Amino acid sequence: MMPALGGKIALVTGASRGVGKGVALGLGEAGATVYVTGRTVSEPSAPEQLPGTIHSTAADVTALGGKGIAIRCDHNDDIATQDAFNRVLAEAGRLDILVNSAWGGYERMIENGRFTWPDPFWQQPSWRWDAMFQSGVRAAYMASVCAARIMTQQRNGLIVNISFWASRKYIGNTAYGAAKAATDKMTRDMARELRDHNVSVAGLYPGLVRTENVMRFAGALDLSNSESPQFIGRAVAALASDANIARKSGEILVAASLAEEYGFTDVDGGTPKPLTLETA
Repeated sequence: MMPALGGKIALVTGASRGVGKGVALGLGEAGATVYVTGRTVSEPSAPEQLPGTIHSTAADVTALGGKGIAIRCDHNDDIATQDAFNRVLAEAGRLDILVNSAWGGYERMIENGRFTWPDPFWQQPSWRWDAMFQSGVRAAYMASVCAARIMTQQRNGLIVNISFWASRKYIGNTAYGAAKAATDKMTRDMARELRDHNVSVAGLYPGLVRTENVMRFAGALDLSNSESPQFIGRAVAALASDANIARKSGEILVAASLAEEYGFTDVDGGTPKPLTLETA
């Protein structure tokens, strides 16, 4: 049975496509009102010509039983970020869930005909470090600042930071590992500071997710234990429905492990095997 989030207000950053879109869909099918933020308003303007816009995600959220509302927002712009949260507060009067999924640094992995992602750090383009820490870590920090100002006043709320195993083990890119480690540390420290305000913060690790970008390389990947983007949304919905979520505040959680704990499945009815430090 899907968790019931009717009446709950959520904001998901970076939700034009990928994991962010999947989170929005997972919250939508649970009945939440989901504010979908991102930069893509038309597919011709999408990075790498990938499909998906904030408007199509919002429509899909509504089609699944929730209410999707698109807000164009570049989360590199602090004023635009604050404006997005101001709109949520003006329209909905509260914010129950923030999911930080926006991320940078995945752009232009192929430069001058060469795949540069696994290059050693001294051969990496400096823009990749900057993108990960600006569009990823800092964007999550500033969105959380805006959310916390609302949630501490209402004395309730959940912030989820999407992260990955690269924070704990080497997965082919030094900048990526450093940025994800920063995200996890930020999660733990935010949780500590918000504990007395009844606001919970958790990190969430997906496995191999069948995003639009990943599926471009499907022929070279083993997808036998992969996850749909919406599976990650179902993990967030389960957390948001947990009356005892405070006990998980400050923890870094694994989506597939939450499926075993809460009893939800992927969209195909299957349950991916949780990754571990050894298998990630």
